[in-house]
Amino acid sequence: LVALLPMGQPLVMGTGAALTSAAVILSVPDSAKAESAEFYFDRAFKKAEEGDEYGAISDYTKAIEINPKYADAYYNRGLAKFNLNNYQGAISDYTKVIEINPKYEDAYYFRGSSKFNLNDYQGAISDYSKAIEINPKYADAYLNRGIAKGILEDYEGAIADFDKAIEINPSYADAYTNRGIAKGILEDYDGAISDYTKVIEINPN
Repeated sequence: LVALLPMGQPLVMGTGAALTSAAVILSVPDSAKAESAEFYFDRAFKKAEEGDEYGAISDYTKAIEINPKYADAYYNRGLAKFNLNNYQGAISDYTKVIEINPKYEDAYYFRGSSKFNLNDYQGAISDYSKAIEINPKYADAYLNRGIAKGILEDYEGAIADFDKAIEINPSYADAYTNRGIAKGILEDYDGAISDYTKVIEINPN
């Protein structure tokens, strides 16, 4: 089942750019920002955009050393670790984000995705559920929670989550694909065909 169930971005983040740049203060000259947490954050952000995940981690770490409550730096460092398949390290950073800001929905989402990649599906479901509690329109969280439920053979629960993802985003091809798989497992072949047909309409290739 899991081999056919694509997870949401980055991996696949359908909700926009994964990195947060909220704390970058572009109006402050670099000379004034030197050795500041914002300077290292800004430099790390640019390195991450260029694909230098290790360099980004180093600079985010420096920003955190200067400001141990820098939630965005922990979040972005967690994402860099996630992209390097260091899921335990990512979980540690996302957990720190949540300690600083318990309403940081994306931190729950990516901590859930990290747990998913470590085969902790119940833990993933718990974190996706928390992201949804904070943001009931979080389509990617519904998708990935549905995938985790499907792996645990809760196909009805999975379909309910895919239904919700599609309600939020009627053009969400991955949700139709995964719902079709779940329906097929439950021998609802007409329903599966209908979902696969919708996927083809959305993406003829």
